[in-house]
Amino acid sequence: MPNSPLVPTVRRRRLGATLKRLRNKAGFTLDEAAEGMGWKGPKMSKIENATQSIRPADVARLLTTYGVGDPDVFTALENLARDAGKKGWWQTYGGVLAPRYADYISLEFDADRIRGYYPTVIPGLLQGASYARETIAANATTRTPEEVVALAEVRQGRQAVLSRTNRPPLELWAVIHEAVLYQRFAVRPATMREQLRRLLDAAEMPNVTIQVMPLDATPHPGGAGGFNLIGFPGLPPGVVQVENLLGSSYVEEVDGVRIFADAFERIVAAALSTDDSLAMIARMEEGKRT
Repeated sequence: MPNSPLVPTVRRRRLGATLKRLRNKAGFTLDEAAEGMGWKGPKMSKIENATQSIRPADVARLLTTYGVGDPDVFTALENLARDAGKKGWWQTYGGVLAPRYADYISLEFDADRIRGYYPTVIPGLLQGASYARETIAANATTRTPEEVVALAEVRQGRQAVLSRTNRPPLELWAVIHEAVLYQRFAVRPATMREQLRRLLDAAEMPNVTIQVMPLDATPHPGGAGGFNLIGFPGLPPGVVQVENLLGSSYVEEVDGVRIFADAFERIVAAALSTDDSLAMIARMEEGKRT
């Protein structure tokens, strides 16, 4: 019986898309690249479309064929090939995680930096436990209480990337709209005070930058909505995640990612400085104690 095709994991998709981009940049057709490896054209197509695996050693051979000289690219893509089929801790929650959410957690886990604009909610990597439960319960109206608890556990588990020690912790730069900081929780009024304290504590980490977009900010690209710019070691330009009513969508084309990167710079310029942002959060946190 023939082997079943591999399921295109998010890591395989990233690997295949990057190899395709490098092949095109080097001026090789699929058949030319396959011939250089001693393969047939369909195998190269399947690798680039993430339906066939590739060994790390073959990744290195391909990169040499394409004239890639950056050792960081070699390391990054060999690691992707090696880890393509590995399962992450979040997959133990597979019964409650939507596939697109699981894909995002995988990207976040592999990333070395995330820059994001958050106009409606505190970013998940900075949410306190109570805030996470309250916001998940409010939005996931079809979920059972047990599923809400599980999703809140996942959100808390994701935050380990900020303090991991097996490799450099993820660098997070979050621009949060001031309106988000005024959110109220009728059932548990202390939730927002605890969340503000969580932001102040997180800002003490050297890899976390927090800015507030003030209510009276000048017009900026963030008016189009929130997004996450996800960067990976050795693999520019990265991926952009955009939230919408249907869930997450991704921008992976170089020109598209560049548009969001430019937009983020303008958003940063329109926001309060980090010192002024933290001072505002501290005043709001203190005010909720009185």
